[in-house]
Amino acid sequence: MAAALAATSDAVGAHFADVLGSFGDDDVAQAMRYALEGGKRIRACLVIEGARLFGQPSERAIWPACAIEAMHAYSLVHDDLPCMDDDAMRRGRPTLHVQWDEATAVLAGDALQALAFELAAHPDGAEGAEHRAGLALSLARAAGGQGMVLGQALDIAAETAHAPLSLDQITALQRAKTGALIGWAATAGARMAGADPAPLGGYARALGLAFQIQDDVIDATGDEGTAGKAVGKDAAAGKATFVSLLGLDAARARAAGLAEEACDAISCYGEAAETLRQLARFVISRQS
Repeated sequence: MAAALAATSDAVGAHFADVLGSFGDDDVAQAMRYALEGGKRIRACLVIEGARLFGQPSERAIWPACAIEAMHAYSLVHDDLPCMDDDAMRRGRPTLHVQWDEATAVLAGDALQALAFELAAHPDGAEGAEHRAGLALSLARAAGGQGMVLGQALDIAAETAHAPLSLDQITALQRAKTGALIGWAATAGARMAGADPAPLGGYARALGLAFQIQDDVIDATGDEGTAGKAVGKDAAAGKATFVSLLGLDAARARAAGLAEEACDAISCYGEAAETLRQLARFVISRQS
């Protein structure tokens, strides 16, 4: 799995360097490049591996793969702003509004969101205008007021709620905030080919929830590795997490069960989907 993620990271980095080559060196362009650096490229890998299942060439798949990374980067830039989570660090470096200023961070995030749609609809991506339009339409739905943005709004509301969220409520929140873009990434290859996205959609629903549960496990165990010690921001603020609701061991078991559920959902693809199965198991084993 490490090799597949490394290859994806190299391909994504090279493609962004090419795409952004004409953007110049003003603060917004520099901030965009900064925001796109780092990360595991899990979402891009989902696009590329999903495309491979349907015989879509890598030189076409790289366009929607970079689209989802641009959309994800925009979401992180805005999530870190003082009006949202007010984070000073991201991936071991100062966040954009700290490195530059709030106005530059807002504009860079806006530009990254626009870039995501440009890449999803690019004529060198999916073959056929109908398939490109389908990618752009589904990305808008996944990122917008019924998807990721809705999840972020629910997350903000939870900070001032009179009581912590229930398990059903936090599951719904995370299916929108984290799961919607993962779902788009996993099904993009099928959409490129005009194929049925349902099996990959089932895979993504389980994978997205497993991803968030593992994030909560990482927060709960913390840098010191002390099981059950909640050091993450959400836990410290008293917000409900999968770990606080289920307990650490049960949360880990739930994540493992969801990873296997994701693998079962793509059994119809046989050995061709082995990398996607490995990715599901990687998601619940990562420590950052």
